[in-house]
Amino acid sequence: MPLVSPFRTSFGTQTERDILLVKAVTGHAEGWGECVTLPDPIYSPEYTEGAVDVMKRFFIPAIAGVRDANGVGEALQHFKGHRMAKAVLEMAVLDAELRAEGRSFARELGGVHETVPCGVSVGIMDSVPQLLDAVGGYLDQGYVRIKLKIEPGWDVDVVRAVRERFGDDVLLQVDANTAYTLRDARHLAALDAFDLLLIEQPLEEEDIVGHADLAKIVQTPICLDESITSAQTAAAAIRLGATSIINIKPGRVGGYLEARRIHDLAAAAGVPVWCGGMVESGIGRAANIALASLPGFTLPGDVSASDRFYRTDITPPFVMEDGHLPVPTGPGLGVAPIPEVLEELTTAVEWLPV
Repeated sequence: MPLVSPFRTSFGTQTERDILLVKAVTGHAEGWGECVTLPDPIYSPEYTEGAVDVMKRFFIPAIAGVRDANGVGEALQHFKGHRMAKAVLEMAVLDAELRAEGRSFARELGGVHETVPCGVSVGIMDSVPQLLDAVGGYLDQGYVRIKLKIEPGWDVDVVRAVRERFGDDVLLQVDANTAYTLRDARHLAALDAFDLLLIEQPLEEEDIVGHADLAKIVQTPICLDESITSAQTAAAAIRLGATSIINIKPGRVGGYLEARRIHDLAAAAGVPVWCGGMVESGIGRAANIALASLPGFTLPGDVSASDRFYRTDITPPFVMEDGHLPVPTGPGLGVAPIPEVLEELTTAVEWLPV
């Protein structure tokens, strides 16, 4: 699926998304899952071909006889890692389970909102004027929060330019995708002047202690993303003072059921959460919107409209209205791929009986 424009972060530039979908076919319904791996292990240790391999060789045989999504997690828990591969299987089975029972993803997860606010992630660009034009366009479309990707050399001056052009009322945050070290602490503290919602994942994902030390130096709240891989790691980060806000990405934590556990844990600790994105198609977007409807998601997430990344989505497009997207209410995900669009974009299909 080609992107409407290149999306650059500190770890690389995407011009298209080669998406791995899983369809679970049961005796009662069909369910869809979307794997959020990238082609190369640059955002996380996982990558798409690796996810295919581990599912075929280990995970799919292991879930033979599993009857529901909870059973998927139980069957796969003794395998180490590969959370994104586990997540897509759980998602597909959960979608099929809920479709058969006539229940929605949002209802199953505990959603309480009919719509969710939309934030947009703005990548690193060739020039500040180009960035300002992009931010202005997103604000004109109605996005209620702007997230700027940053890296060394593209940070303080860029944020200053956005604040000077659009004012202090714009909800603004930054995302480093692990691009800094603790040696950059004083430099990152310069961002305190701009009243940001948060600084997302400034240091390496394993450097929890470093994030706790950084939180003592900068005033802007530290938000962890890549570091949060489970409810257990979330609890540890909160206890150490390494994070005061959490970005929950279901694929990164092993699925939507674990994402709900992290939400519940954070809510009990008084830590706000928001839903991150991985440039998903409408399949993953529908599930993320459902998750973002839970009560603890008090900050706008990266749940943008379909046309933020794709001219043509594989599902009916999600269209933003007044800065919000509607939470799907139909059975399961509430959406499914449009057959002719899916056929046009599909590059390979493999059926694996269980």
